Amino acid sequence: MTERQPLFGIELDPLTMDETIQRCLDAVRDGRQLEIGVVNAAKLVNMRRDPRLAQAVAGCDLVLADGQAVVWAGRILRAPLPERVAGIDLFLRLLAEAESAGVSVYFLGAKQDVLEQMLRRVADRFPRLRVAGSRNGYFDDSQQEAIADGIADSGAQMLFLGMTSPKKEIFTAAYGERTGARVVHGVGGSFDILAGVTKRAPGAWQRWGMEWLYRVLQEPRRLGRRYLTTNAAFLLMTARELIRLTPSPASANRSH
Repeated sequence: MTERQPLFGIELDPLTMDETIQRCLDAVRDGRQLEIGVVNAAKLVNMRRDPRLAQAVAGCDLVLADGQAVVWAGRILRAPLPERVAGIDLFLRLLAEAESAGVSVYFLGAKQDVLEQMLRRVADRFPRLRVAGSRNGYFDDSQQEAIADGIADSGAQMLFLGMTSPKKEIFTAAYGERTGARVVHGVGGSFDILAGVTKRAPGAWQRWGMEWLYRVLQEPRRLGRRYLTTNAAFLLMTARELIRLTPSPASANRSH
């Protein structure tokens, strides 16, 4: 087992994409559940403000660096992570693996029309994929138990939640085990991207950690202030951690 790396008060799994995929396939094969949590800069900031979100993420079996900024912060703060494991890339890889292995999947999230459009595109892209069921992501807390039971009844081995934080993390923490799915992965806005409702940033933007800016340019009024605020807070968090880890000149001299 790879030793976890502590970063901003949470322990992350330093896995590559291929290693993560293998962990997921092993969980399906062995009949045990694997709940996946992914963190980017914004979520790490929000976890400081929302104890329920922090607790839900910390309780996941795997916690992965979804954002490039998290990988960079890990290098600076002596908690190296091998690479970014983007939630949407993991999602697509798992769909491909599920199709080839005959593993059944369930999709939970998005608006009904977006979900239906995504299902059509998924069927075109993965024609042999076994879809056990699907449901939109608009429901009251009182419905969560019945939804989890419906997923369990479907026999789905992989569950993908296309919902926003902290709703998907809280649902997973409370009812993930009840769903009976072997792999539970919260994929955020990936349903919208697969449905063609929103565009993903080009590869170069992703490599430079600028996906957030690409999203802001698409929806400046809705996302501009949010991303600028969380990015500034993340930079401040990183600077504080670096100061905490850096020995003062006086303590450095005493060590000699």
